[in-house]
Amino acid sequence: MKKMLKILLSILLIASFLPTKQVLSQTKEESDVELWNVLKPLSTTVTFLNTGAHPDDERSDFLAYLSRGLGVKTASLIANRGEGGQNEIGTELGDALGIIRSNEMIEAAKITGVKAYHLSETTSDPIYDFGFSKSPEETLQKWGEELTYERFIRFIRTYKPDIVMPSFRNVDSQHGHHRAISILSLQAFEDAANPNIFPEHLQEGLTPWQIKKVYLPTDSSSNPKKSTSIEIGIYDPIYKMTYPQLGEQSRYMHKSQGMGEDIPAEPRQVHIELVKAVDSSNHPELFTGIPYDFMEWAELIPQNDLKNQLKKLQKDLNQIIELYPNREEILPSLQKSLKDVERLISKVEKAHLEEDTKTDLLHKLKMKEQQLKDASFVASSLDVKTTINTHILTQGEKATVKMTISNNGNRDIHHVEASLLLPEGWENSGTQKISTLKRNKSETIKFNIQVPPNAKYFDPYGEPVIKSKIKFKENGYTTESILDLEETVAVLPELSVTLDPQNVVVNTVDVQETIPVTVKVKNYDEDAKKVNVSLKLPEGWSSTPVESEISLTKRFEEKETTFNLTPPKDIKSSNFIIEAQATADEKTYNTNVQEISYKHIKDSYYQYPAKINGVAFELFKPNQLKIGYIESGFDKVADYLINAGFDVTKLTKDDLATGDLSQYDTIITGIRAYLSRDDLVENNDRLLEYVKNGGHVVVQYHKTGERFEGQAPYPIKIGSPSIRWRVTDETAPVEVMKPDHNLLHTPNEITEADWENWVQERGLYFPSDWDENYETLVKMGDPGEEYFESGILLAEYGEGTYLYTSLVFYRQMENQVPGAYRIFVNLISYGAE
Repeated sequence: MKKMLKILLSILLIASFLPTKQVLSQTKEESDVELWNVLKPLSTTVTFLNTGAHPDDERSDFLAYLSRGLGVKTASLIANRGEGGQNEIGTELGDALGIIRSNEMIEAAKITGVKAYHLSETTSDPIYDFGFSKSPEETLQKWGEELTYERFIRFIRTYKPDIVMPSFRNVDSQHGHHRAISILSLQAFEDAANPNIFPEHLQEGLTPWQIKKVYLPTDSSSNPKKSTSIEIGIYDPIYKMTYPQLGEQSRYMHKSQGMGEDIPAEPRQVHIELVKAVDSSNHPELFTGIPYDFMEWAELIPQNDLKNQLKKLQKDLNQIIELYPNREEILPSLQKSLKDVERLISKVEKAHLEEDTKTDLLHKLKMKEQQLKDASFVASSLDVKTTINTHILTQGEKATVKMTISNNGNRDIHHVEASLLLPEGWENSGTQKISTLKRNKSETIKFNIQVPPNAKYFDPYGEPVIKSKIKFKENGYTTESILDLEETVAVLPELSVTLDPQNVVVNTVDVQETIPVTVKVKNYDEDAKKVNVSLKLPEGWSSTPVESEISLTKRFEEKETTFNLTPPKDIKSSNFIIEAQATADEKTYNTNVQEISYKHIKDSYYQYPAKINGVAFELFKPNQLKIGYIESGFDKVADYLINAGFDVTKLTKDDLATGDLSQYDTIITGIRAYLSRDDLVENNDRLLEYVKNGGHVVVQYHKTGERFEGQAPYPIKIGSPSIRWRVTDETAPVEVMKPDHNLLHTPNEITEADWENWVQERGLYFPSDWDENYETLVKMGDPGEEYFESGILLAEYGEGTYLYTSLVFYRQMENQVPGAYRIFVNLISYGAE
């Protein structure tokens, strides 16, 4: 009976949202999704803003319902770029990972029709993902509360949302970054409308903006007087899926975070609580108290002529939607409505209305003007493909841009004008015109451009340097559209200089005789280059050779040269920097261009200094320790150990399946290796047999649900929810539980100093339960919280030992923390001579 009721409910929900007859007839064949995407927004004037802290914080299912289902203009405002997270598709971390996640959010937003914005403006912006925080106060202190809030209010006054909803509530079980954004979202309700808050915005031309409602996510048991539930699990025949399914399609774009899942088509409700409203009735229904379209706006306008024109405009817009999918009939109607909106804007600007009402209405009309232009371009059936002879440009370079404009519709398009939008100072051959573009015909036109000699280099968070601009005139109105190129066009230095390794460890106990350093030079210039490469060394260092010459004959060619560095024998514990430089044509280049390329996002580039961060410290290690490392793809610990002079073999599938594991003194698994390595799961019995026969295994941390639980020789259960089982304060005190244990004394004498200068956090995903066979060695906890004892778990198993650690050694080693190296070496050397 319950199953039948559920099916009946689904049928009723689908029926309640069925589109017009025209839409139904179209969906029997292939839906014109592109056209529907731009027509549906004509039905409403409401604007909605979802706020969050990190890329993927957006409420994708609800936003898909609002944007694609109702046509509401919807945006996500995200604070940072996710730089502090982990990477499930590559080895990029920090700013490079932030670039990936920002571009993933752009692609995700395209699916749901939600525009993505960030408070963070540059790489290494103060509003940075510094890792998990349990406190909104800590978050805002690190971001800079004044800076963050100023940018937040500026965005509200620019985007002008009617409704704001943070993705998370300010509760102690939430990430401090989430809590901070929730706090600011609620504060903005009053402050964005207050001209005395950041008055400099008004001097820049912005106006105060009153948010109409603020909601928070809640659950179904909330107070019905303040809360409402919205059914969003509705099947849409245009997209051939439900809105939650559409939302999951967008979440699949967050591949670096392993997001997205296949879900069934079934009812789903979103529960939200109204916490602030300008409407004194405080009615929780989402759109109550907010004019939904120009029909409802007309009821707020005292002048009858203006009132009638607004009603007529909305009636015309609704009729345009009813014409779907007939592009040929829709286009002239759109052009007519554009002229009507233009006249209405002029009329409202001159009308005697209350200032707030005038500001709001003008915003809605200008918003509708842009939506009509977008719809007009799609209805014209013009297809524009803009390509460039090289997607990499250098300063002063000339290039040719081709624009192919195809008329795929059943009517001629007149007075077509094509041009490029370029940064100031770029040379451009100007606008080109096509008097009539016949139906089913194409025209290809060329533009000659030149990059100025002082052009800015590529900004991964900036606007594209080249955009296409198309104008056409139909039915007495000229409309235009601005389009991005399909591929990234980047201005880059003529030469990129890459050092390998990027981190160097010098062991003051046993100073290396030579340290090999490879310098790769890549040519981005169209001309050949003769390059002299050298290193800037710390005092007392030398290199062989002192200088090296490389010849690069064409663009994208890359060659490398190796320098053998000799550190001073009496080097002291210290930090040092080694810089590389390449000289060609009397110009010196000293930056690395990191190319970021994945199929699901546009290519991007991250430029940073070509240097090695070095550290010299005392590090004792066993003689002849042979290590096997099972890489997960999520860390570079194996490379850090190799650079520190260890004998490390990266184990392959064949090694795990049939290789002689007994040859290794220690086998280490990378972080979350049981998630990424099917072969590790399949051959875990061989790993345990290796331990039983006298081997030593060190397993680095895993999350819950990553196939680790059940793989250890004795049970280990990862704490859940994971948000509570971590130590986020990198300075949190560490208490040694067994000060006499050999692991803390051999080969390095571990002291309090080894826990100093850690970065971002101490540990993640601490086990909550473990078998009594494990002994615990240290405990730690965030201020004011209970200590976790499971940061290092050690057990004897057969003739060998098994060690599990939740400490974030990979992040410490990446940041050259000497104490972390020393502690980790003790963990992996346990039992070795």
